Amino acid sequence: MSSQSKFISPYDHKAPEGAEGWQDLYPYYMVFQDNLKDTEENKFFYCDSQHWPHVFKPFDATAVEFAVKCLSQYNTRQWLIPPANGIDFKFHNGYCYMSPVAVDPELIADRVPQFMERAGFYFQNWDNLLDNWHKKVKGVIDEMEAITFEELPEVIDMQWVKDGIGLDPTYHMIHDYNKLIDLCYKVWMYHFEFLNLGYAAYLDFFGFCKETFPGIPDLSIAKMVQGVEVDLFRPDEELRKLAKLAVEKELTDVVINNDVNAALSEMENSEAGKVWLAAWKEAQDPWFNFTSGNGFYSSDKYWIEHLDIPFDYIKDYVKALLEGKNIDRPVEEIAAERERITEEYRDSISSAEAQEAFDGKLGLARVVFPYVENHNFYIEHWSMGVFWRKMRELSSVFVKAGFIEEIGDLFYFRREEILQLLFDYGRGWAMGVPAIGPDYIPNEVARRKKIVDALSSVAPKPAFNKPPEVITEPFTLMLYGITSESVESWLNSGETSDKLKGMAASPGTVEGLARVINSADELSTLQEGEILVTRVTAPSWGPVFGKIKATVTDIGGMMSHAAIVCREYGLPAVTGTGSASTSIKTGDKIRVDGSNGAVEILEVA
Repeated sequence: MSSQSKFISPYDHKAPEGAEGWQDLYPYYMVFQDNLKDTEENKFFYCDSQHWPHVFKPFDATAVEFAVKCLSQYNTRQWLIPPANGIDFKFHNGYCYMSPVAVDPELIADRVPQFMERAGFYFQNWDNLLDNWHKKVKGVIDEMEAITFEELPEVIDMQWVKDGIGLDPTYHMIHDYNKLIDLCYKVWMYHFEFLNLGYAAYLDFFGFCKETFPGIPDLSIAKMVQGVEVDLFRPDEELRKLAKLAVEKELTDVVINNDVNAALSEMENSEAGKVWLAAWKEAQDPWFNFTSGNGFYSSDKYWIEHLDIPFDYIKDYVKALLEGKNIDRPVEEIAAERERITEEYRDSISSAEAQEAFDGKLGLARVVFPYVENHNFYIEHWSMGVFWRKMRELSSVFVKAGFIEEIGDLFYFRREEILQLLFDYGRGWAMGVPAIGPDYIPNEVARRKKIVDALSSVAPKPAFNKPPEVITEPFTLMLYGITSESVESWLNSGETSDKLKGMAASPGTVEGLARVINSADELSTLQEGEILVTRVTAPSWGPVFGKIKATVTDIGGMMSHAAIVCREYGLPAVTGTGSASTSIKTGDKIRVDGSNGAVEILEVA
């Protein structure tokens, strides 16, 4: 470790001016409590900006709470993963910090046979169980879609009287809100049903390779499972197909010279246009249930509701095709490299028994690996897209009732507080008197907005407290790219350097101009041939990879989305640099060596 051996304590890290009292925005168990200071300061917490790069509005914290709790229960209570329990987490200044919970070394051996039996059943019945998983998730989506929120009527419908229902619409509104929250919780349980096993199978293969082939690069192991078709890439593939269809049907002028609404209207005027429109509509279900963010925020924009987002990507693809460029992912080349490197390492194993073990572990890793990416589409994108849409529908009821001014205002309240708003609304309606909310809630929204805005004005600290001398927890290494080296880099982040070190996430070396992106809304500024530099990418950024030369991220390991997607698109990537997005400025000329995990600033803009 460096001369600076630990990070600041969260108890000593103050909130920015204007954010006083921020703790009240979140449940008590999600913030650091003063009476637990001695306990909490003995844990190492790191900021999970890979999944949650922005300050959370109070309601949005629901998704974090459900996700981390459900992740943990599978590790700790269902699979009994030998070295890893759940993940403790806290909010500090509006950001999420995580602390993996290790298993007592004396208990690890006892967990191994239990894990083998439990996980083994899933591995042996993977396809059937996964088919059932798809049905379960689609069932939740259908249930959420069936929920509707409407203004309370002037009087109860006469048919309700004749049917002797004996209930009123406020009962159904409260019931449906609770049901929507319940379905969100349910779908997050499904999210982790297979995910942790997907990582476990890969990590088992990873450990076998490290032992069998001393010195094997992490990147070489990752290449052996690359090139597997996954549903997460389907939205981007649909856009490329639509771009090719526009060229084929000679509709390129319609696409390039119009915004989405004008283009769709003009398409109606020709047979070729109607063929394209049919393909456009077919692609939307389900593949446009895709967000430009990551699904954890109520402010995320989903393609299905913002058709300009996918249409603009199609525009870029059409322009590339007209310039004679190949817009397809290099699937064949990636598959060929996968087979080449697999054969090379397998042939170096002299023992038939060891070869058989290699084949078995690699085979399992390839079977389960697609889920590691696919779950994102079905949960974060599709399921959460419906969830946020239904919540906005509820919010519009409160806007019309005068409780709040804008749809987004509802998300400044915790999920249990919204039950109070619902009861206040129903109470006033039932009594024939004004609800209290319109005279109280707007001021409270304004107060909370100021707090969230103040919190958002300051970047989060990368970590708190004393890190372990050596980081060995496999998920932390593989998914987040948090290594002893990256922690060292964070500790010395005040030191300036033109060289950054990170994970060798996707091979190749390129030079080019950097474009620093801090949110999905800035993706349109990316220019052809630039290098994307960001804190973290989202899986849905795939369509921009046709423009860029390489990717550099602050956080993320070998199995992060940025690493996986870049390997599948054949782009160099260095992940887990710790500080690239602040050390590098837009316009800097940089060199990215994705084979060795090195980034160098060659010329400052």
